[in-house]
Amino acid sequence: MSATRARADTHAEISGIDFEGVLHTAMKRTLVLALAAGLATSTLAAQTAPAPAPAAAAPAPAALPQAVPAKIAIIAFQSGMVNTNEGARTVESIQKKYAPQKTKIDSEAAEVESLRKQLAALPANAPDDQRAKLTIDIDTKEKQLNLDAESAQTNYNTDLQKAFGELQQKFGTAAVKYCNENGFTMLITPESSQNSPNPILWWTPTIDITQAVINAYNASSGVAAPPPSAPSSRPRPSAPHATTGPKK
Repeated sequence: MSATRARADTHAEISGIDFEGVLHTAMKRTLVLALAAGLATSTLAAQTAPAPAPAAAAPAPAALPQAVPAKIAIIAFQSGMVNTNEGARTVESIQKKYAPQKTKIDSEAAEVESLRKQLAALPANAPDDQRAKLTIDIDTKEKQLNLDAESAQTNYNTDLQKAFGELQQKFGTAAVKYCNENGFTMLITPESSQNSPNPILWWTPTIDITQAVINAYNASSGVAAPPPSAPSSRPRPSAPHATTGPKK
C-alpha cells in the first residue's frame, strides 16, 4: 500500500473545523477555569480575606460557623452559559468568522479526494510519469490541507476559549449573586468531567468549619504553636562611601 493511500483513511475524515466538538471541549476547559478562578475564588475570598481594621484596635474574634438549614441549588453551568443571549451570540459570531476558512478547507479536502480517485482509476498500464505526477500532487495538497486545517482549528479554539473565559466570570458572578439573594447555601453542578470532578461550585462562608476545627484540634492536642520566625541576622550592607577624584 502506498504512503498516499495509507493516509487516505485519516484525511478522508477532514472536513474543516469541528465546531461542535471544539465547542464542547472548550466549554469543559472554561468550566474548570470558572471553578478555579470565578466561583470558588469568590467563596474563598469571602472566607479568608480579613476585614480592614484600625491599626490600634484589637483584632475581633472570627465569626463562628453556623449550622443552617441546607438549601442547595443545581446549575447546568456549561449549557446555561452557552444558552444565555450573550453565549449564543458569541458562538454565532465565532462560527461566522471562521466559516470562510471552513469552506476553503472543505474545498481543499474535496480536491485531494478527487485526485485520489483519479489515481485509483488509472489503468495498470498507465504511464509511470502520470502516476507519479498524481502522487506528488496529492502529497503536496494533502500537506497544505493539514497545515490550513491545523491553523484554523488552533485559532478557532483560542477565540472560543477566550470568549467563554470572559463570559464564565460574569455568568459565575450572576450565579453566586442569585444564590445569595435567594438564601441558597450551596451551588452544585451535574456537569462534572474528568478535569473537573468536584460538583460543588460555591457555598456560603457561614457553614465553613475549617478554622473552627483547627482551633478545636489545637486546643485538645496540647501542642503549642510554633514560635514566630526570628528576624534575619544577616548584617545589612553598608552604604557605599562617597569618593573623590584622584589627587593631583
